[in-house]
Amino acid sequence: MSSTLGALQQRKERLDEELKQVEKQVYDLETSYLNDSSQHGNVLKGFEGFLSQTKNTTLKKARNFKPEDRMFSLSSTTSAVNDEIAQDKGEEKMVTTQSGRKAGGGGGGGDDRRGW
Repeated sequence: MSSTLGALQQRKERLDEELKQVEKQVYDLETSYLNDSSQHGNVLKGFEGFLSQTKNTTLKKARNFKPEDRMFSLSSTTSAVNDEIAQDKGEEKMVTTQSGRKAGGGGGGGDDRRGW
């Protein structure tokens, strides 16, 4: 019975490693797509840039994209991008009331209603 358990653990480790490699490949291809399509648009952000392109297309401005833009990487719950987003949210986390408003007065003084 222990040999079966050992074989299953080895198989799981091999599959975990394979999953990491596939996720890395998806991440790299996604990075390439987001960089290459940043000037004219892409399926995630739309193609408005394509319609308003200028004559000087040789200049490619580098676009920094957010982890939230990585829709393909985010489709995997074990992707490192999910950890990155969770870490960012942990840094931005504030104490809120049950209704979602900032607790402790905040010192803002203004009405923060957005009308949603």
